Amino acid sequence: MPPRKAAPALVLFDIDGTLIRRAGPHHRLALEEAVRRVTGLKTTTDHIPLHGMLDPDILAQMMRNAGADDALIRRALPRILEIAGGVYARTVPDIRRKTCPGVRRLLGWLRRRGVPLGLVTGNVPRIGWKKLERSGLKPYFRFGAFAGMARDRAALVRLAVRQARREGWITRDARISLIGDTPGDVRAAQANGVTAVAVATGISTFQELSAHAPDLLLEDLRALRLKMLL
Repeated sequence: MPPRKAAPALVLFDIDGTLIRRAGPHHRLALEEAVRRVTGLKTTTDHIPLHGMLDPDILAQMMRNAGADDALIRRALPRILEIAGGVYARTVPDIRRKTCPGVRRLLGWLRRRGVPLGLVTGNVPRIGWKKLERSGLKPYFRFGAFAGMARDRAALVRLAVRQARREGWITRDARISLIGDTPGDVRAAQANGVTAVAVATGISTFQELSAHAPDLLLEDLRALRLKMLL
């Protein structure tokens, strides 16, 4: 099979609130169950600003709120993340109806144009890919940068861009965009000099996103046109 031609664009997507929303409590419950199994602690995500956070940071805060010290958190976290992925994979239902407006149409357009698509997400890999599988979106995505691969979202964007360049998927001067629904996504794009596309389909309001000056700000992905990304 001949090598795939390098594309003039790369589009990276956040998952929660950007591709999928209102997908149920299964992710949160998987984190809580994993902490209980590993440490015996009863934890909750209550009063933690989950939106835009990475799973390891959420878990650390859950355990800290339940009285765990930093040493216990460091020791327990790798096993907790492993178990959480398994719990989520076994419990998440079909969430194909939970995709955000305009997502499937946009992904179809980009795939037909040969644009490689990647994920930049606060989910750990097993949870992130399972969400994509159960929502029917997984076939559109070639790769991803997930929680646990880097310390913050900006570093995850760097990892994704480096992989795309290393694999020869994009041209040297390719236009790179990150689509997300939180101020953290906008800041991560800006830190890497890529196009920040903010979409108000998550918890952050249009006004909150506007305050961070994204390159593009949309009510939802139905308003996005290919020329904005290519």
